[in-house]
Amino acid sequence: MSQSFDIAVIGATGTVGETLVQILEERDFPIGNLHLLASSESAGSSVLFRGKNVRVREVAEFDFSKVQLAFFAAGPAVTLSFAPRATAAGCALVDLSGALPPEQAPQIVPQANAQVLAGLAKPFQVSSPSASATVLAMALAPLRECLVMQRVSVTAHLAVSTQGRVAVNELARQTAELLNARPLEPTFFDRQMAFNLLAQVGTPDEQGHTLLEKRLVRELRQVLEQPLLKISGTCIQAPVFFGDSFSVTVQTADAVDLAKVNAALEAAPGIELVEAGDYPTPVGDAVGQDEVYVGRVRLGIDDPAELNMWLTSDNVRKGAALNAVQVAELLIKDLL
Repeated sequence: MSQSFDIAVIGATGTVGETLVQILEERDFPIGNLHLLASSESAGSSVLFRGKNVRVREVAEFDFSKVQLAFFAAGPAVTLSFAPRATAAGCALVDLSGALPPEQAPQIVPQANAQVLAGLAKPFQVSSPSASATVLAMALAPLRECLVMQRVSVTAHLAVSTQGRVAVNELARQTAELLNARPLEPTFFDRQMAFNLLAQVGTPDEQGHTLLEKRLVRELRQVLEQPLLKISGTCIQAPVFFGDSFSVTVQTADAVDLAKVNAALEAAPGIELVEAGDYPTPVGDAVGQDEVYVGRVRLGIDDPAELNMWLTSDNVRKGAALNAVQVAELLIKDLL
C-alpha cells in the first residue's frame, strides 16, 4: 500500500485555496485526511473534495500535529501567526504568501531550482513565489543555458483575481453597472476598473514601487539564482478576471541566437511555445490550463542583444496553486 499523508490547507475558501484543493484531487495527491482551515468568518462552510463536502474549520483551533504537511494559502498575517505553530508540531509547510524570509523558507519553482530542496532540513519550510515570479522564472530559467542575462524588464498586466475574490466581485459589479448605464461607485478599487487600466497594484512606497513589484524582483532573483541580475518591474491592473500577461525584455551580453532560444523554450517542461505569427491570450489560451504560454519571441528592433517575449498564464491555477502542489510533490518524496 502506498504512503498517504494528512494535509491541511489554510485559506481553503479563497480563490487560490479552492483551486489548490481541486488540483490536489486532479493530480491524485496521496492524501489520507484533508483538513480545510480558514478564518472564523469562513468556518462552517464546505469545499468539495473527492465527491464529498469537507467542512472548513477555524485555523486558530487546529492542532497541527494531526498533519504532516500544510499549505498556507491565506495572507502574510495568517502565515506569520500560524506557521511557527505548524513547524513546532513537526509539520512541513508550503507558504504562498511571501511572508517568510528566504533563509527560512526558500522560494521554489520546480522547473527552475528544485535542487535547493536537497539542502533543507526537516520539518521542511518552503515558499511558492508570487504567481508573477513563478511564470517569469519558468520562461527565463530555460534560457540560462543559451544566453547571459544582464537586465530583465517586465510589464505585468495582472488579473483582478490577484487581489482575491472581493476584487473579482468588484469588477463584475462595475461591468454590470456600466453596461446597464447605472452610476458607477467604486468600492474595492479607488476608481473605475471595468474597461480601464490602473497604473499600479497596491500602494507605492516613497520611491514609487509597490510591494508586489518589489516581491517580484526579489523572488525572481532568488529562483533564478542570480542575486545581482538587474530587474525592473511594473505591475498594472487589467480589467481581466483571471489570467496574467507579461511583456518581457531581456538585455543580454551578446547577440541572441533566436533559434536556440526557441529550441530551449520548446523543450522546457510546462511551457507552450506559440508559433511565430500567432500569440496567446489569457482568455483564449491560458485560463484553466497548467502551462505558461509564450509568444511573440523576437529580437530588438535595432539591438541583436535584446530579446522580447509575451507570456500569459492562469495566475490562480498555474502561477499559485499548481506550483505549490508541484513543490509539495517533491517534498513528500523525502517525507516517506
